[in-house]
Amino acid sequence: MSAIKKIRICESVIEAIKKMIVVDGFNPGDKFYSEKELTTKLEVSRSSIREALRILEVTGQVNVIQGKGIFVSDTQGKRFKEFSTWLKKHEQSIKDNFEVRLIIEPKAARYAAEKATSGDIYKMEAACSEFAESVKKGNTEEAILCDHRFHNFLAGATKNKTLYVLMKAMTTTLADGWISSLYTPGRIQQTIYEHGDIVDAIKNNDRAGAENAMTRHLVNALHDITAHLNKSKS
Repeated sequence: MSAIKKIRICESVIEAIKKMIVVDGFNPGDKFYSEKELTTKLEVSRSSIREALRILEVTGQVNVIQGKGIFVSDTQGKRFKEFSTWLKKHEQSIKDNFEVRLIIEPKAARYAAEKATSGDIYKMEAACSEFAESVKKGNTEEAILCDHRFHNFLAGATKNKTLYVLMKAMTTTLADGWISSLYTPGRIQQTIYEHGDIVDAIKNNDRAGAENAMTRHLVNALHDITAHLNKSKS
């Protein structure tokens, strides 16, 4: 397996791991390469490996067991079950994630509406277009990464370096909220429209509108996740 040299590292790592499972002959239940081995083989940071594994775990393609390693899963017919199991396992961290995001991101959207440049708006619109295209292709893993970029571009548009660094850290190391949201049935399609409302308000320098649109986006996402979680428990 050759080293990864692409800009969008996590997308490349996801595809590389999926290919390695097939090409290197791993079967369901087999123990996969360790994080350290994957870091060496793909020549990327451990944080990129962990982000990719987190996304692959939600889809049921791998199972990461603390202290034991990474195992290949049997995904045939188990997508909903695997996601529901993952959701229950990470319920508290997901709620914590949204609690913090509801404190930070609506205000970030408000500041972006005041300070965003035409370049910032172009980046956000491009991320939205890429997100919609990923949804159209049925590529949820790619959509999650496009969603990360959208929220990071919005944070950058605030021109607040502290806020940008905080948001970037949340999307890479505390990504459970993003992952859980976009794998919840129906939520990924609704996100397309909600992102559009946020960008429209920012383009119009509508600070209150941007703040309200972001609040609605996060509240709706948390509502849908909670409803799905309660359904899976019943």
